[in-house]
Amino acid sequence: MKKGQEYIGRVERTDFPNKGIVYVEGEDKKVIVKDALPGQTVRFMVNKTRKDKCEGRLLEVVERAENETAQPLCAHFGECGGCSYQTLPYEEQLKLKASQVKALIDEVCKDYEFEGIKGSPIQWEYRNKMEFSFGDEFKDGPLALGMHKKGSFYDIVTVRDCRIVDEDYRKILACVLDHMAERNVTYHHKMSHKGCLRHLLVRKAVKTGEIMIALVTAGQYGDTDAENYLGLKAMCDKLLGLELKGTVTGILHIENNSLADVVQSDCTTLLYGQDFFYEELLGLRFKISPFSFFQTNSLGAEVLYETARSYVGETKDKLIFDLYSGTGTIAQMLAPVAKKVVGVEIIEEAVEAAKRNAALNGLNNCEFIAGDVLKMLDTIDEKPDLIVLDPPRDGIHPKALLKIINYGVDRMVYISCKPTSLARDLVVLQAEGYKVEKVCCVDMFCNASHCETVCLLKKKN
Repeated sequence: MKKGQEYIGRVERTDFPNKGIVYVEGEDKKVIVKDALPGQTVRFMVNKTRKDKCEGRLLEVVERAENETAQPLCAHFGECGGCSYQTLPYEEQLKLKASQVKALIDEVCKDYEFEGIKGSPIQWEYRNKMEFSFGDEFKDGPLALGMHKKGSFYDIVTVRDCRIVDEDYRKILACVLDHMAERNVTYHHKMSHKGCLRHLLVRKAVKTGEIMIALVTAGQYGDTDAENYLGLKAMCDKLLGLELKGTVTGILHIENNSLADVVQSDCTTLLYGQDFFYEELLGLRFKISPFSFFQTNSLGAEVLYETARSYVGETKDKLIFDLYSGTGTIAQMLAPVAKKVVGVEIIEEAVEAAKRNAALNGLNNCEFIAGDVLKMLDTIDEKPDLIVLDPPRDGIHPKALLKIINYGVDRMVYISCKPTSLARDLVVLQAEGYKVEKVCCVDMFCNASHCETVCLLKKKN
């Protein structure tokens, strides 16, 4: 196989994360083609060649798989890179995700109970947060606002009909895009770092209906200021005049002059209302700020945390460590039935949010510590009775994992958003005396390729 050549082959399987393994008749190599589903016949172009494997870019689905019986609900499917599985009925999506996770865990665990996968309560309009990007759909094209085009770092698809968010998001996106296009405001180019518009952040609580909107720009306003260049007051008036199911509680302008393509703040100006909103989860109330971590599927999060809580088991009179605790959601779920919960999280803003939320919910047996788990464990005198782990995508630092193991607790519950990282850490945990009892997946990202995994480990006698 040569780089740049096109081939047609059949997809034998799809490995996590969304890597189609394609067999081409007459060739001695199998090719990894992202976004290809099992059973499809696809046309692809080889873009990487190595001794042991080749990688290709999907060009066309020549023939659908037999189980692709669903019609895409979203008009942007196929062009937008946000979703990959819309042509699969939801039950087939769940089967595919469960099989991918089980295959990874089976490689490192031989004797455990796999409890399958739990679906999200809703398949569509489930997201409570979206970071839309400004750009253009093609070079020098009109202003666009939406998601990255599939396989592209630069091109943006305007997703006016996106269906993983509800109608309020779609109206807000259209309102802001039309306003900026009328004023001929330029977007921020990733390479030259010139131009103004960067992102539109929209967050909406499922339970309370409260909406926060943040326009993110680079501080480049030509010969004038942000108000005159962007028309911020007029934008606010238009947004507040929309007929929405939810209620706009805050509109912000965030300046971000970072060279990286990330949503962060160098300066935040409150244009309307307040810089926070409230969401409810399993009877608890959470105050969420623009950059607070919160699971992007509120109803799915309830399924995830109920699963984790059932895995934790008996907690009466026990001290629990909630490591990588984020805004303290899990800690607060466990606190009412535990002696004490200690949360450790590296992001200081998340820790402050956790403290506020614990106070909001009347919980006085939660302690939250800001710092790296690797370092902070050495500063805590108390010894836990059990540990809950919910690390970032890359998993647990090897040295931190050994410190965690050295506590010798009877039970650990590991929540993972990246099963390859979980599988890697399970190798160490098993080698150091823990047995994997059971594993369950929870789908938080319908129509996309990711899912969460909950794992219960017990100390061997």
